[in-house]
Amino acid sequence: MSDERPRRYAMVIDGRACLNCKACVVACKAENDVPLGHNRIWVNQTEKGSFPFVSVQMDPGQCMQCDNPPCVRVCPTGASYIDADGIILVNPAKCIGCRYCIEACPYAARYFDEESGTVDKCTFCRHRIDAGQEPACVVTCPTKVRVFGDLDDPDSEASKLLARNRVEVRKEEAGTEPKIFYLS
Repeated sequence: MSDERPRRYAMVIDGRACLNCKACVVACKAENDVPLGHNRIWVNQTEKGSFPFVSVQMDPGQCMQCDNPPCVRVCPTGASYIDADGIILVNPAKCIGCRYCIEACPYAARYFDEESGTVDKCTFCRHRIDAGQEPACVVTCPTKVRVFGDLDDPDSEASKLLARNRVEVRKEEAGTEPKIFYLS
């Protein structure tokens, strides 16, 4: 991506299509060498209604890749930062393990890796994007729950979904301007 214009990456999630197979979680852990006991992405399950009219709703989640990220503002060393494409990253060489960013994140999307002494989180698989691939969670999902793309590209599937569907963001009141959109 050296001479290309910066992108504005985002993800559109359709929780209604989620089977709770957790293929996305497993793919993320394998692709990013996430330690046991931690996750960069997750799928929460919520039961609604009462017997005999009970339903289960799946709620896939991850770092919201905010345009106004409190995690970046509170980082005393600049280890948490926004790259040219708007992806929130953590530079482990600068991370002192203070965990301020963990406390500042309203989405509980970060974890402290005890072994490395640093904080980690979803990066949209930045290394895969640099290689011209989609994030591991996107390509492994059998029902295509997660759709990744550039918001500035009207031909990206993510932009098309946003243009023709109602969406919501999590914790809009926090003012973080997340770039993870949920079909509603």
